[in-house]
Amino acid sequence: MNLTDIKTPAYVLDKAKLIKNLEILRDVEQKSGAHILLAQKAFSMFAVYPLIGEYISGTTASGLYEAKLGYEEMHKENHVFSPAYKEDEIDEIASICDHVIFNSVAQVKKYAARICGKTSCGLRVNPEISTQEEHAIYDPCAPGSRLGVTRANLDKALATDPDCIKDIEGIHFHTLCEQNADDLETTLNGVIEKFGDIIAKMKWVNFGGGHHITRDDYDRDLLVKIVTEFKARFDVEVYLEPGEAIALNAGYLVTEVMDIVDNDIKILILDASAACHMPDVLEMPYRPPLRDSGKWGEKAYEYRLSSHTCLAGDIIGDYSFDKEIKVGDKLVFEDMAIYSMVKNNTFNGIGLPDIDILNEDGTVHVVKSFGYGDFKERLS
Repeated sequence: MNLTDIKTPAYVLDKAKLIKNLEILRDVEQKSGAHILLAQKAFSMFAVYPLIGEYISGTTASGLYEAKLGYEEMHKENHVFSPAYKEDEIDEIASICDHVIFNSVAQVKKYAARICGKTSCGLRVNPEISTQEEHAIYDPCAPGSRLGVTRANLDKALATDPDCIKDIEGIHFHTLCEQNADDLETTLNGVIEKFGDIIAKMKWVNFGGGHHITRDDYDRDLLVKIVTEFKARFDVEVYLEPGEAIALNAGYLVTEVMDIVDNDIKILILDASAACHMPDVLEMPYRPPLRDSGKWGEKAYEYRLSSHTCLAGDIIGDYSFDKEIKVGDKLVFEDMAIYSMVKNNTFNGIGLPDIDILNEDGTVHVVKSFGYGDFKERLS
């Protein structure tokens, strides 16, 4: 990748690495019989949807807009889950989605008779099994969770209305975040224990997302075993909804050093922003990987990396380098395809990065550029 040719800031998708991930996912599909769907909440670069569609079964959405994007750009299986659906959107959702998954029995009662003849309807359950050790914000099984129906609440609903889920054809659960197959196995054992009698009446079961299938240390053999044994036991179709695994380590954020401030420590002012261009850095929080860098104190030259917004806390992290960094140098943050483009914003009037593709021959082409109009049109 020739950095001199890249106008910064820019998200750069590495096509070769994307294809490598997709080949792994296709192999898992073929060996397990599972349907793998792109969770668009993590990665919605629809310019490569036709490519992704050559390898996996389709897309899954979190609401109408994502559902429409998958329907229009992937042209394959199209699924949706939302904690609640708007009255004026549900009919359109049902018309373009193969599966519509409800979060509560109340939502089933409100919409099932209206749409379940047009699409396959599912219910999200909460097995109340937490396998998260960090980042409680991403734990759908935390106490007081709003996501999924617990067995106790389902039993209460069935006791008063035995036919309340008669139109439901599938069960959905989602408990993982950046986790391995052993955590899926733990979760699935709990799901079977609590909801096995319900699953036995279903046509499909959706294992949700959070499966880091394309990570080097992921136990794909165990995943295949889990899926094939479950399918054989319950005679159902199985769906997986990875988001990060699709484009894991397959993208970069290229930025340029605009200024260097020396205030006890040297601070690089970049044209990329944590707040605007990689919000998870502040939300999780985490320190994003940066090419040719080390931890603070590991290398000779130390810098804090920040942005040109006016937010004092818009700090990306502390890094060290083998050589002195100068104004005009370009830096490359890695693993920036996921949860970046989908979450970015124009806070402080900061422009959105270009979206580029790094081709397999090393050339880079711009897919889309943004300008003042994109900032203004979001406002009134």
